[in-house]
Amino acid sequence: VQLQASGGGSVQAGDSLRLSCVASGRTFSDFSTGWFRQAPGKEREMVAAISRNGVTAWYTDSVKGRFTISRDDAANTVYLQMNSLKPEDTAVYYCNRLVNPVHWGQGTLVTVSS
Repeated sequence: VQLQASGGGSVQAGDSLRLSCVASGRTFSDFSTGWFRQAPGKEREMVAAISRNGVTAWYTDSVKGRFTISRDDAANTVYLQMNSLKPEDTAVYYCNRLVNPVHWGQGTLVTVSS
């Protein structure tokens, strides 16, 4: 399976972005999926995840109430809707399987300025 994240950009604090993660070779119903981010000089962290059946979502505390993970099985895409963005959300965002992660790829850069 290959996963490709897109949708990043440069925005102002308070703005919104929607990231997309498209899978090729497998469907998202085959595995739980997470959105991760890595800020400059920091470790990669998971910010949101969605279960295989698309029912259960998890968020790290810093994004609860602002980010929403969702899945469109017809489009074989997982989304991360990011609202009320803050400068501390600036990072490269990646999507990947929670179990047996595949190649991380380049991710998509989100830059939030104050």
